[in-house]
Amino acid sequence: MPPAVVYVHGNGNKVRRELLKSQWDTALFGRDMAGATRMAYWAPLRYPEPLPDFRSDPLDGGPEPVEERAASPAPGAPPADRAAPEAPEEFVARTLDEARREAADTGPEVRAGRDGSALAGWLRDMTYLGDTLAHAGERAEPSAELPLEALPLPRAGRTAVFRRLVRHTFKDVHAYFFGGAGPAMREVVSEALDGPADGPLVVIGHSLGSVLAYEVLRELGREVELLITVGSPLAVTEVQDQLARPPAVPAGVAAWRNASDLRDLVALDHTLRPEYGPPERVTDLLVTNDSGNHHGIREYLSQPQVREPVHQLFGHVAHGPG
Repeated sequence: MPPAVVYVHGNGNKVRRELLKSQWDTALFGRDMAGATRMAYWAPLRYPEPLPDFRSDPLDGGPEPVEERAASPAPGAPPADRAAPEAPEEFVARTLDEARREAADTGPEVRAGRDGSALAGWLRDMTYLGDTLAHAGERAEPSAELPLEALPLPRAGRTAVFRRLVRHTFKDVHAYFFGGAGPAMREVVSEALDGPADGPLVVIGHSLGSVLAYEVLRELGREVELLITVGSPLAVTEVQDQLARPPAVPAGVAAWRNASDLRDLVALDHTLRPEYGPPERVTDLLVTNDSGNHHGIREYLSQPQVREPVHQLFGHVAHGPG
């Protein structure tokens, strides 16, 4: 019997479910896979309306929408009229305050005794790394010891894109762990896993979606032939501290492939194998993701190291006309 694929999308708002699934299908298979794949679509729990069709998702490295861009300074305005860049420490403090206020508005915390402070270290590390990348782009010859490439934007633009990514990412992460949204988000994944699957099951999680997929599989012990995580923060210590169970390969997962780009600021740590045993079931992959922020899902799904094991499970289905 042919396998089934369950996708779990990542941070931020998305286009409508059917279009999002088709986009992932096209990136992974080259065509829409109809009922062979399904999307665990949790975005409506966090956002009242989906993104308009064909609008680029900024969290996948697309351009920033016009209405969200900062106003440009008037031509000829003196430098003093322009806002000074926000220091990393200020950004961390402000973002934590925003996330805590949002959590207070959405309901009680579901994991008692946790106020989000453990994730502050991750946010701070991401912010400092963003500044490091911005500075690295100014060097004529980047050091061979730092295999990171700066975003293809001027420094101010790179910093703005990065911090915007972190701001949105952290809000959804905070809502999941501390804002009361976790149970409902995991239920969406559980329902998607309960769909028809006469053959092997493949689960693919991106970004925060990889955390959702992992925690649900860890809880349910569902048999999964292949778990693929891309752009995942699961290797980050501050994220591991918030997991309901100690890090380990979910009991029902036969093989786990984890792919990340060294420049992906969400996958701040790139190796799961040291923490998630048994290690023989885990393969960490370093790939090249050339989306604007090196975190885009389509660029991850189009990587041969990600596509090929899925295609092998599908056999001729994956290579049909299309």
